[in-house]
Amino acid sequence: MARSSPTSRTADRLHSAAIHLLRRLRTVDVEAEVGPARLSALSVLVFGGERSLSELAATEQVATPTMSRLVGALETDGLVRRRPHPTDKRAMILSPTAKGRRLLERARARRLGSVESMLRGLDREELRVLGEASEILERVLRADRSDASR
Repeated sequence: MARSSPTSRTADRLHSAAIHLLRRLRTVDVEAEVGPARLSALSVLVFGGERSLSELAATEQVATPTMSRLVGALETDGLVRRRPHPTDKRAMILSPTAKGRRLLERARARRLGSVESMLRGLDREELRVLGEASEILERVLRADRSDASR
């Protein structure tokens, strides 16, 4: 049996941890007033800034018609607003409403509370190491995102 490299073992552990963390966080997302797909799209607008429908669809990795339906529901719920694009007459710019921001802030607080409760049993050294690992992971993800945009 071939031995796995340290990189592949770490990748496997990160993958597994990410899946378990997302499953845990989904349980608190049930308390949100909108489903996970709408919550994710709204999150992009709240934390990433306004954008066009096609940009939002690309960010969320869904087809534009799918995103159009999600945004329509968010707009009906008063969580997102559309305004004409300043240079492209065919496009609209999407932005969160104050109600949408509040909903996302509550959802984020619930998620952070869940993560904090998971971390409560760790000692200072474990928290320090996990903090450093988080910084490394953020750096890797930023580098990967910039490579993908080239």
